[in-house]
Amino acid sequence: MTINRILIVRLGALGDIIHALPVAAALREAFPAARLDWLVSERHRAILDHVPVIDRLVVLGRLREAAPASTSRTTRWRFVAQAIAQLREAEYDIAFDLQGLLKSAVLARSSGAARVVGFSTRHLRERWAHLFYTETIEPPAGAHVVDKNLALLAAVGLHDLPKRFPLGTRDQGPGTRDDKFALINPGAGWPNKRWPPEWFGAIAQRLRTNHGLASLILWGPGEEPLARTVVAASRGAARLAPPTGIAEIIALSRAASLFVSGDTGPLHLAAATGTPIVGIYGPTSPARNGPWDAADLCVSRFDACHCHHRRRCRLPVCCLLDITVDEVMSAIDRRLAAAAARRKQESGIGDTHTGIGAMEAGGE
Repeated sequence: MTINRILIVRLGALGDIIHALPVAAALREAFPAARLDWLVSERHRAILDHVPVIDRLVVLGRLREAAPASTSRTTRWRFVAQAIAQLREAEYDIAFDLQGLLKSAVLARSSGAARVVGFSTRHLRERWAHLFYTETIEPPAGAHVVDKNLALLAAVGLHDLPKRFPLGTRDQGPGTRDDKFALINPGAGWPNKRWPPEWFGAIAQRLRTNHGLASLILWGPGEEPLARTVVAASRGAARLAPPTGIAEIIALSRAASLFVSGDTGPLHLAAATGTPIVGIYGPTSPARNGPWDAADLCVSRFDACHCHHRRRCRLPVCCLLDITVDEVMSAIDRRLAAAAARRKQESGIGDTHTGIGAMEAGGE
């Protein structure tokens, strides 16, 4: 099978792109001399700047839902035309649509690729997308989204593939010290994925008391007040992170002893770097969207949730409020114990961690 030019289509968002990275890793290993391109939206391209196995990014400019008011409709669709023109120049042998939307399927087909591979109809987010595929793949039932993505590679004879996340180190991120620390990420794009910030503050207190871990509180655009509430509730056990980009989150995650968060992009980024994870899940399934290391733990109310995959809770009380600080702390205790046992088994060498001291200039 001769494959010289490959296109991956996954426009966003951060967590979904991270879940697609093992596809890029597997394709690069199987076809080391092939050109491997990725079509991504402008808003979510930053993570792919740290993926060295990709040869070229084709960046789709902002469309209607994300465009600033000053951008005309003509300008928006000019972005689409420019992206399609770039794609068609490459003359791809095969394109993989990992998004399953009508938009992504149309773009994959518009690339001019000889073969366009997507998921079978019942696994698509928009069922009409299948009309633009030349072939479809049925992923395993109940599979984690990473395994679902990897299943598409059966189209090129690849099966039983490992989950590898080719995150490079083009940016070195912040400096380092030898302090132990935990990362806490209280924000999330959906309101019903956010555990109360005061409870995250209580977790920070217990991490310091029970494990000697300081906590660094991450925050994204619009989330700084939320993060400051966590810091205030921690009684000095936590510090506010400075503004962080993808490079800084990668560096900090690789150095941290623990990452505690709801279901959101930074959690998946931390999981891709191998950081021990404790996730807090409500309307989304940890079996499908959670961390993939068997040692990682999720405290979940997905089975009891009445608002599966909805951005806002339909009930007066969100199911996440049923998850207690004690329950999360119990999971943290177990996860840290498992991490310590693994380190001892693998190396027998004492712990060395990057500290938060170098971040103090931007935090509290």
